[in-house]
Amino acid sequence: MMTHEHVLYGGKGTGSVAIEAALCLLDQPYRVVERRPGDDYPGGNPMGQVPVIQLPSGELMTESAAILIYLADAYPDANLAPGLEDPRRPAFLRWMVFIASQVYSLVWVRDDPSRLAADKAHESLILERTGARRAFCWSVMEREIKPGDYLLGDSISVLDLYVTVTSTWGPGRERFREVAPKMSEIIRKVESDRRLQALWSERLSQAR
Repeated sequence: MMTHEHVLYGGKGTGSVAIEAALCLLDQPYRVVERRPGDDYPGGNPMGQVPVIQLPSGELMTESAAILIYLADAYPDANLAPGLEDPRRPAFLRWMVFIASQVYSLVWVRDDPSRLAADKAHESLILERTGARRAFCWSVMEREIKPGDYLLGDSISVLDLYVTVTSTWGPGRERFREVAPKMSEIIRKVESDRRLQALWSERLSQAR
């Protein structure tokens, strides 16, 4: 069913917040339906995860990186991602997928370490090691990326939004600043963007 708005299923502190930020910058109408992992979604979501977005066409999308890339490409005039012919496009795709596969993927076990822990005593070790893994991933990105005013150059992109949200997750912002100082400077700029300050204040939180 065609609508005039995006309907986003997500929650405070989750990956859906990056999509909220993108929709704000795109000035696209949307509403948020609060959901947590494991809740039911319209049309069914076999992974039981957030975010889920219903596009104005009625189609449902999952996977935060895919949604962010789609939104940026669907509204190219907003310049939230390098275009197909832009020489920065390979780096953009690399780091969007890197975050999804290396950083975001650890949410599943960190939300409930008992999923992998042999016993209760192992749960804290799993959290410690997955936190260390995330810190290592951020250090790799810090070393490899060549930012300008923002992560991809002189204008804000959905990659900046993605890092802003996921860098709050365990092991947390303090550790992120230690291993990724130049990216941290950019994230501070993203968080001070007047168009997004209210959203960050209300929806961004340390978690996962």
